[in-house]
Amino acid sequence: MAGRKKRKIKSIAEALKDGQILDKDVREQVELWSELPTELLELIISQLTLKDNICISAVCKKWQSVAVSVRVVQKSPWIMHFPKHGELFEFYDPCQRKTYLIELPELRSCRVCYAKDNWILLYKPITQRLLFFNPFTRELIKLPKFELSYQIVAFSSAPTSPNCLVFTVRHVSPTVVSISTCNPRATQWSTVNYRNRLPFVSSIWNKLVFSNGLFYCLSLTGWLGIYDTQEHTWTVCGVPPPKCPENFYSKNWWKGKFMTEYKGDILVIYTCENENPIVYKLEQTNWTEMNTLGGVTLFASFLTSHARTDLLGVMRNSVYFTKVRFYGKRCISYSLDHGRGLHRLCEELAKQFI
Repeated sequence: MAGRKKRKIKSIAEALKDGQILDKDVREQVELWSELPTELLELIISQLTLKDNICISAVCKKWQSVAVSVRVVQKSPWIMHFPKHGELFEFYDPCQRKTYLIELPELRSCRVCYAKDNWILLYKPITQRLLFFNPFTRELIKLPKFELSYQIVAFSSAPTSPNCLVFTVRHVSPTVVSISTCNPRATQWSTVNYRNRLPFVSSIWNKLVFSNGLFYCLSLTGWLGIYDTQEHTWTVCGVPPPKCPENFYSKNWWKGKFMTEYKGDILVIYTCENENPIVYKLEQTNWTEMNTLGGVTLFASFLTSHARTDLLGVMRNSVYFTKVRFYGKRCISYSLDHGRGLHRLCEELAKQFI
């Protein structure tokens, strides 16, 4: 049904392009189609190409409003699935709900550490090397040797950028952390130990985010460590961890923590098997629970989470997770507008947004 309506709308868009909108029959069809509910129009128009979307916006004010609301300006991240065996990788586009298969022998014996700006940061234990890999261009950039004890590592920007910095933090003692940094043009890593004034324990479950010259590290217990790349300082933020309902602290609850940034704001997502996700924003003195994302779409993944704007109308103000259901046709998601989604949002560690 939706497919036939999409084709009908596209034919009207073509008629508009050819200057046939003055035809009486077309005008009557437009008048009938203009009575469609807004939500149905959003669903149909969101499937059109950008070119057809622009044509459709000339039909009437209502269609223009809907077309603009679902117009894709910024692309959503893709989910990359790392197989247990073989070299055939799956890429899933949440917007188009399409899966692509690519053979990537370059990733043999590697484990993924982080992903951003179409680049994946990988670690090869055999050679003790971190390396950047772009699965779309097949470009490979190696970093100096470094023994990575676990996967808590991130980078600030694409390795082709002169400002790219790779960052990792390791817990040494209850009051000391070891921070190592490197850039793609360096010949060796720089390592410095820093003392903690507040509780901070680094573990494999920590989350890393870069924003405005700062690396933010969310610890297992919810405390936030901050590394200033310009001043080369490490501090533990005095804001207490976000408050969560008691039933969040159940088995494997630590797997349901995610962190990302949007326009300088640090956002944390808490999930649990039997509860809806909660999104918090870091304020000066506390973490504030968010009732709306203001049109932003969050993509939550175990290693890297992202925020996007100007996506499809049905995707806005929602949180998407890297679990795919319905025979690989749809991501698990939660809408803050409608308060609905799926429970049991346990993360699959083999999947990653890029």
